[in-house]
Amino acid sequence: MKKDQLIASRVPPDLVEDLQRIEEVEHLDRSTAVRRLLYSAIRQWRMDYATRQYRENRMTLARAAEEARVSVREMMDHLRQTKVPMQYDVEDFEDDLKGIYARLGRP
Repeated sequence: MKKDQLIASRVPPDLVEDLQRIEEVEHLDRSTAVRRLLYSAIRQWRMDYATRQYRENRMTLARAAEEARVSVREMMDHLRQTKVPMQYDVEDFEDDLKGIYARLGRP
C-alpha cells in the first residue's frame, strides 16, 4: 500500500489569503483544502491535455477519454462545451471497437 507523500511549496501571499478564505468558507483544515484544490486542478489539466491531443488529431475520442479518466460520453460533452469539432471516422470506430473487445478479452 502506497503511503501519502508530503509536498511542500512556497506560495505568494495572495494565494495564501485565497486558501485561508476557502478554509474558512468550506470549514476545512489546510491539508484537506490543498488536497481538494490539487485534485480539481489535476482533473482539469487532464481534460485540457486530452482535449488538446484530440483537437490536434493525436488521440482518438476513446483514447482522449481514457487519458482524461472520464467516460467517452463525458469527453464528448466536454468537447462540445469547448467547441472542439468531433473528428470521428470509420477508422476511429474500428479502433474503439478493438479497444472494447480487448478490454472484454475477446479477439
